Amino acid sequence: MLIYVIIFIEGLCSLGAEVIALRRLVPHMGSSILVTAPTIGFFLFALAVGYASGARVERNFARVVARNFAMAALIAGVGLAGATVTLLFEAVRPAMLAYLVYMLVVLCPIAWLLGQTVPILTNLIRHERVGQASGMALYWSTLGSFLGATGLSLLVMQWLGVSAAVLMVSVGLAAGSILLNLSSKPWLLANVIVIAMAGWLNRPVPQVLADTAYAEYRVEAVPEHTAAQYFKVNQSLSSEISRDDPLRFSPYINRIRAMLLEDMALKGKDILVLGAGGFTLSHQEPLNRYTYVDIDPAIQDLAASHFLKGPINGQFVAADARNYVDTTDQRFAAIVVDVYSSRNSIPSHLATREFWTALRRPMLPGAVLVANLILDSRLETAYARNLLATIESVYGRCSVEVMRKGRPGSNVLVTCFQSSLARPALIYVDEHNQADIDRAMNR
Repeated sequence: MLIYVIIFIEGLCSLGAEVIALRRLVPHMGSSILVTAPTIGFFLFALAVGYASGARVERNFARVVARNFAMAALIAGVGLAGATVTLLFEAVRPAMLAYLVYMLVVLCPIAWLLGQTVPILTNLIRHERVGQASGMALYWSTLGSFLGATGLSLLVMQWLGVSAAVLMVSVGLAAGSILLNLSSKPWLLANVIVIAMAGWLNRPVPQVLADTAYAEYRVEAVPEHTAAQYFKVNQSLSSEISRDDPLRFSPYINRIRAMLLEDMALKGKDILVLGAGGFTLSHQEPLNRYTYVDIDPAIQDLAASHFLKGPINGQFVAADARNYVDTTDQRFAAIVVDVYSSRNSIPSHLATREFWTALRRPMLPGAVLVANLILDSRLETAYARNLLATIESVYGRCSVEVMRKGRPGSNVLVTCFQSSLARPALIYVDEHNQADIDRAMNR
């Protein structure tokens, strides 16, 4: 039975390490398929090499697995810690190079070490048939993988945080290593040291309010402004509030508020905000009714308790933005799209033409759509040009306002209307110039 327990631990911790690795990458690389797919590929390749390595082990089966578990516990406890990952991406540039180091030094060694477990321990399973022995081993490993992938992401990360999940993986592997070599006191001491090191590196950080399955949250004072605070999500500035009289917020939030309340003169209307941030768009704004949609259920209480210092103004729905847009029966006079998993990363399924088309569904006739994008201030990169072209392929010509033109990156506000349509354009040329006719028809 001990062998199956060890195999179960291997499955749980190996998939747990992969899930944690993906979550740690979000603030630095985003969560697009271009990140998740290679990460899964690296993990599976290292796992396959581990299977082959384990098949070549001919003796000292329990001792080899105990050693592998201890080494994996050390790598996981240190390499998956938030401080370690942040330090890596700050020290190694560009980010893609840091990502490769992360794969080759942290995730792949864990997968390789743990991948050896099943082929090695199968030698110790006594059954009448080889197929029965390997089948039972794979059953317990896969069952552990299922619980590692679901339990850590849906329960541990959500309620206790990512660091707690890292510590659980490290402790689980160290415990498995101890169980395989109970008679050795030096071995016990070595694993206790590994657990202590993992516990220290993954201890709660005072500045971090929470580290959920979706994001890390912080509230920080604004330098040289004692009355102002930043609300940070995944180490990126999400919202700002200055408790002067009157209240001031992030420049782009101030602009959107002015657009809705002054330019559009909205009053008594329903406004949908996709991406909650710090809930500042509606803060102390009594004229309209706001509905916020954000994927992380924890963000409301965190923002209310530590940032706004009071309840949010509006209704909060914990849901994926695209799913909410596709299923809601409510209709809105304005929709604000402010969806970011980190500073420069819009979830890829919220950047497609299908998503922007779906936004028409919950719009009332004449409704306004405002999207906050973070792009290069000159709109010259392929991402800027293609994302704007995607939106305008649905809504036609939209207003594009670059907030900070002198900076490399800037908030860019794109404003469209429910009545807007994409239409073919005619280029005015000297030989065939219809400018006067078109202008006259618009009078």
